[in-house]
Amino acid sequence: MDVQKIKQRFGIIGNSHGLNRAIDVASQVSPTDLSVLITGESGTGKEVFPQIIHNFSSRKHGKYIPVNCGAIPDGTIDSELFGHEKGSFTGAHDSRQGYFEVANNGTIFLDEVAELPMSTQVRLLRVLETGEFLRVGSSKVQKTNVRVIAATNVDLVKAIEENKFREDLYYRLNTVPIVIPPLKERGGDIYLLFRKFATDFAERYRMPPVSLNEEARRILDNYEWPGNVRQLKNITEQLSVIEEQRVISEDILKKYLPDYYPNKLPAIYRNDLVDEKTFATEREILYKILFDMKSDLNNLKKLVNGLIEKGIDLDDIKSADHLIQSYNQESSSVINTPDSKTAAINTIEESNIEDTEEFVEESLSLEDKEIELIKKALEKHNGKRKYAAQDLGISERTLYRKIKEYDID
Repeated sequence: MDVQKIKQRFGIIGNSHGLNRAIDVASQVSPTDLSVLITGESGTGKEVFPQIIHNFSSRKHGKYIPVNCGAIPDGTIDSELFGHEKGSFTGAHDSRQGYFEVANNGTIFLDEVAELPMSTQVRLLRVLETGEFLRVGSSKVQKTNVRVIAATNVDLVKAIEENKFREDLYYRLNTVPIVIPPLKERGGDIYLLFRKFATDFAERYRMPPVSLNEEARRILDNYEWPGNVRQLKNITEQLSVIEEQRVISEDILKKYLPDYYPNKLPAIYRNDLVDEKTFATEREILYKILFDMKSDLNNLKKLVNGLIEKGIDLDDIKSADHLIQSYNQESSSVINTPDSKTAAINTIEESNIEDTEEFVEESLSLEDKEIELIKKALEKHNGKRKYAAQDLGISERTLYRKIKEYDID
């Protein structure tokens, strides 16, 4: 099936490689009955892909039932999915069919599947493996022929490690994985989506569409978009309704992006957060530079003290390299006179004052320092990016992006 025709039919905007790949996989898996697991950040548009799969499958004339697992209370989720018998619990005045019974020969889309209770996960696994289930309060086995498509914005591998999701269910759902890329990785798609939303809202509210000047467009492309397409749509609607000017400047746009920062510095990785966060200010990276400088200064003090203890004639020291070489080679008697100590300190200050000034000068370039830190971390861990990312305090995905952005070998 042609990817472009699928985009037109389902109103999908964008031409990025990751998006096209996801659509291609969805179209190829549609004719089969394989289970599909769709993963991606919140707001990326995962709900469109189950519709693509269902509409191009042999089940297209059967029912398609989307279920938001996170919106149904734990106490009633089993009844909603598998049905119940009359009197099986308080309030069960009549028997009721569940979604798996109603959607026989059709498709069920389980959104936010990671929110399912462990007991419900066991029931779901049985349906996937045998096509059998029990209504709540019944001992009669029911049969169903349903295709299951699941979606989540949670790292299920991590959820398995924390005993919040069954490993066997994960592998049963993940027969065919489809990964939806976040908006920040879709490049030129961001402005295309903005124009589409601006046009739609102009027609809805009967007003001229908003547009962006050059600087505002640059900000739009550089923003991280933690809320992805959903956030972009909301901001476009706010601009269309609230702002009187139809050409949006960078100053106006920034008011709607309170967490926008022009410099894309490494993200701080925290185990209790799923999303990546950029540095709130430049202070963190500057602190690291200062700590490195302090460490170098302490090493220099130790070197000077060692020279003084070994009694080296410091008047002959011409450079820092010469100083280190002399320290390694000399082994004469110790000289502890105050004059010798003063001469050593004065000589070191005179010979290295220019180098120290140059080091401070270079550190003013945050981009150069960031590249330097990344290279040091990679060298320290022999090119292993996982450990280098941990040492830098950023996620591995951010490190990959930085290596590509700075063209680091």
